[in-house]
Amino acid sequence: MFEIGNSLREARLRQQLELPELEQQTKIRSKYLKALEDEQFDLLPAPTYVKGFLRNYADALGLEGQLYVDEYNSRFITGEEDVPLRPRDYQRRPQPLGHRVEARWMVLAVAAIAVVFALVIAAWKYGSSNNPPVPTQATSEPKAAAKKHQRRQAPVVRLVLTAASGDSWLQIRAGGPGGKVKYTGTLQQGTQLPFNRKPWLFRRLWIAASKPANLVAKLNGRVRLIPGHGQPEQLIVTPYAIRKAPPAA
Repeated sequence: MFEIGNSLREARLRQQLELPELEQQTKIRSKYLKALEDEQFDLLPAPTYVKGFLRNYADALGLEGQLYVDEYNSRFITGEEDVPLRPRDYQRRPQPLGHRVEARWMVLAVAAIAVVFALVIAAWKYGSSNNPPVPTQATSEPKAAAKKHQRRQAPVVRLVLTAASGDSWLQIRAGGPGGKVKYTGTLQQGTQLPFNRKPWLFRRLWIAASKPANLVAKLNGRVRLIPGHGQPEQLIVTPYAIRKAPPAA
């Protein structure tokens, strides 16, 4: 058993995060985040909202959201939630014979129309297969522009490192351990190192950190937990995750 609210508050303060910043990240209003930290769960609309907010808030702080949901269930949920009753099934009244005949003819008419439509489509498709249309410059240019736009919109690494708990020496390279060096030095406590502006837009970064436990990372707008327990680590950063780098071959 642990204190849900105090644990959330300590994790937020340890990372030097404010409630408005977390509201923008989690899309949960600050007054509800404050209610979670104060364990005033009755201020939230329903237990379902409490569980969802707990999971999202804990995940945003780099914690295990499901553990907080389980703790809330064990301490505050005493019985099964009310299940809405199904409406009474009423017996259908038999339709008059005339209505049944009319409905049957309507079904047959719709089926006949569908068959004719399918035959027309098939005749058009197979009749024109011998003369495929020749792509013109007007049709090929939009496709090329769309592909160029997709390449431009490919996900990139937007990273902000903060020395929250102490200093840490860093070396950051583009791509991997043999890539071009983008930063080498000691990030002092309370300072930030942003990689979120042009021309520092990468699809992959390699980081060597002397004390990764002192760092807090915000990756593409979300706070991410940095692997490591006080020992020097080599990390790989992609647009979606931060993980330990595989050992060198």
